[in-house]
Amino acid sequence: MLRAFLNAFKVPDLRNKILFTLLIIVIYRFGSHVPVPVVDLTIIRDQISQQTDQGILSFIDIFSGGALSNLSVFALGIMPYITSSIIMQLLTVVIPKLQQYQEQGESGVKKINQWTRYVTVVLALLQATGIVFAFHSGTFGTTDVFREGTFTSGNVALIVLTLTAGTAMIMWLGELITQRGIGNGMSILIFTSVISSLPSQGSQILRQSSTPVFIGFLLLGVAIVVGIVFVDQGQRRIPIQYAKRVVGRRMTGGTSTYLPLKVNQAGVIPIIFATSILYFPALLASLPGLAGTAWFTDFVTNHVNNQRSPVYMVLLTVLIVFFTYFYTAIQFDPVRTADQIRKQGGFIPGIRPGPPTASYLNDILVRISLPGSLFLALVALLPSIALAYLAANSFPFGGTSILIAVGVALETMKQIESQLLMRHYEGFLK
Repeated sequence: MLRAFLNAFKVPDLRNKILFTLLIIVIYRFGSHVPVPVVDLTIIRDQISQQTDQGILSFIDIFSGGALSNLSVFALGIMPYITSSIIMQLLTVVIPKLQQYQEQGESGVKKINQWTRYVTVVLALLQATGIVFAFHSGTFGTTDVFREGTFTSGNVALIVLTLTAGTAMIMWLGELITQRGIGNGMSILIFTSVISSLPSQGSQILRQSSTPVFIGFLLLGVAIVVGIVFVDQGQRRIPIQYAKRVVGRRMTGGTSTYLPLKVNQAGVIPIIFATSILYFPALLASLPGLAGTAWFTDFVTNHVNNQRSPVYMVLLTVLIVFFTYFYTAIQFDPVRTADQIRKQGGFIPGIRPGPPTASYLNDILVRISLPGSLFLALVALLPSIALAYLAANSFPFGGTSILIAVGVALETMKQIESQLLMRHYEGFLK
């Protein structure tokens, strides 16, 4: 492993890419500590950071690397871009024009990416406005972070524009990493945000509890990482046989390969979907028309927005299982896959080409998606279980954050390894 790291820095091109990626990460972390104007930093540090240990803010704060706790210029983090990307993926399935763009290759992908940026800016404007008014009105249980007499339309517009510009800059930094650095830029920034909060949360547990409890949390964190790697790499390999055929003067085909179907085909997207759905009741409870409805506000506060509540756990589990199947159906089309296999002269042994192959692939996908969805639900519920039954004030190894960190780390290591193998060096994975 150490030799692989040293070999990576021996290659000038690869070394420059790694150093460039590290430079962008430093800029990103610097922006996460620059506060927006007008707000009272004392209130932010003393109260908002305490509120992000619970409720929906903790999820948003993960993707901003603690920037939301500081209400910095990067407070929105990468969440608007993630939401925009998901929306465009869904619209690609629904709108034929976008599907045509996707099938056009690189030029079509550029058009879709451009629309994704536009949607990101719009979502950033909406989310920035919502967060400013939520922090002013105390929707999330926080005190008004504005100094007296400073909550004016001009200052609100300034903060909203600052937060939106911060999101646009994060998007630009991520694209720079993708073009000139190592790995997917957006994933790298999410990875940076996730791991940046682990040391502070770990030290908080060490201060609030005994050393054996801290060691127990570390061992649990290692077990979570091992489990995530095991499930993330797990796949069902469908054997495919290609018949021999004559192309020109050459005989091709006659080979056998396999179609890999991952157990966790949807990745972390179902958790993001499910948490976003649970975020809407909190927003509805803050609206003037519903804020006075006591039973609705109490239900949202005590159950939907409370990670310790069994209602929250059940709702999150059901939503994650549902969105796992939903997103898997969008990402993998058995009918199209079966048609491509048939056109290439391939077949699954024992299965007729065409509709029977599509039905066979769909049945396998349905079966392996169930354990994958339940695993995602378990990983997402780990903080809730720790807060509810382990008498812990905070849980540093949130399932969602570790799932993202491990997935990005594996993908980045694979890219570095491919670069090393091209230059006849030993990689990380042997």
